[in-house]
Amino acid sequence: MQLLDLVGYAAALCTTSAYVPQVLRVWRTRSTHDISLKMFVVLVTGITLWLTYGILTSDWPLAAANSVTLMLASTILYFKIRHG
Repeated sequence: MQLLDLVGYAAALCTTSAYVPQVLRVWRTRSTHDISLKMFVVLVTGITLWLTYGILTSDWPLAAANSVTLMLASTILYFKIRHG
């Protein structure tokens, strides 16, 4: 594996796992008061586009990372819409 690949995988791990603490907090507290609905709508839209891009270009590490990120960010968005 080349250095470029390692940097990409490390970046994907960091940006994807960054959502885990927020998802756990929202899940436990059901509180999303300080989370911007507009920001998460735009974020989920962007992640969906990156996922689509990864699939269309057969960039499977990009697609995989964005699949997981999309699930995590969508969970937060769901709680924001439901518990506002």
